Amino acid sequence: MILTLQIILVITSLLMGFSVLLHKGKGGGLSAVFGGGMQSNLSGSTVAEKNLDRLTIVTAVLWFLSIVGLNLVLNFNL
Repeated sequence: MILTLQIILVITSLLMGFSVLLHKGKGGGLSAVFGGGMQSNLSGSTVAEKNLDRLTIVTAVLWFLSIVGLNLVLNFNL
């Protein structure tokens, strides 16, 4: 059980890192300082961006649940 939760935690951590890095910058902040704010946003969010948002949210929820589950298993020996 512990090994399964640890594997899920590692996989979701990697997926969440990749999905966050794939997101397009929304302008302003540090991305604008380094030239990221030069792009013009002529269209709204695309289907790919919406799917990437959904993937990130689902991955974050699974990541959170695996942390909580791992904590419960280690603390209460379930």
